[in-house]
Amino acid sequence: MRKLILFALPASLLAVLAGCASTPPEEDPVNIKLNDLDARTARIERVVSNQSLLELAQHVDALQGEVRTLRGRIDELENANQALRKQQRDLYADLERRIGEGGAAGAGAAAGAAAAASAAPEQAAYTQAFDALKAGKYPAAISGFQGFLGSYPKSELADNAQYWLGEAYYASRDFPNAAGAFQAVIEKWPDSRKAPDAWLKLGFAQYEQKHFADARSTLTQVTHKFPDSEVAKRAAERLQYLPAEGSSGSH
Repeated sequence: MRKLILFALPASLLAVLAGCASTPPEEDPVNIKLNDLDARTARIERVVSNQSLLELAQHVDALQGEVRTLRGRIDELENANQALRKQQRDLYADLERRIGEGGAAGAGAAAGAAAAASAAPEQAAYTQAFDALKAGKYPAAISGFQGFLGSYPKSELADNAQYWLGEAYYASRDFPNAAGAFQAVIEKWPDSRKAPDAWLKLGFAQYEQKHFADARSTLTQVTHKFPDSEVAKRAAERLQYLPAEGSSGSH
């Protein structure tokens, strides 16, 4: 009987031990904490990543907006540059045309003013200044025409000299003095054949100084005073470039 009890006792212990072995052990609290931290870190990384992508997208949108703005500005500058180049070409074409006309006019006027000889001092002074203008030597032309007007104020070439003085200033981009010279033609020789051109170039000089209100008034008068003429046509063309009334630069 005792042997049976002793034999059964180890068997019971073995059963208990077997039952204990089948029960899963509790998870290590440290591992639980680490796993939780890993999960939180992963979530934070996803949030940060999404936020970074959002900020990057916003930055790209902003850059694209700036590029569009810059492209628009470039287009504006290109258009303005084209208009400026056209004005410059018109300036030199006009100057060459007028120089060609002035040469013939000067020769005809010289024949009446200095019939004695083409080498007369008055004609020589005018020719010297005019040749300097044709050669693009504007300071010499300015000095020459000023000297001519000082020495021969009553000459039949005086109105021409005054006008070409204005052209020499204008070609030098000295627009205030150019305007004064053209104004003198209008006031002193209102019936001169150079008066229509002087009116036109006065308006151009005012335009270049950004005296837009004055330019508009002068060029409008050109279209009224000399209708159906070349100067009226050119005045109308330049009026299209003028800003609206009241814009900055009006005088």
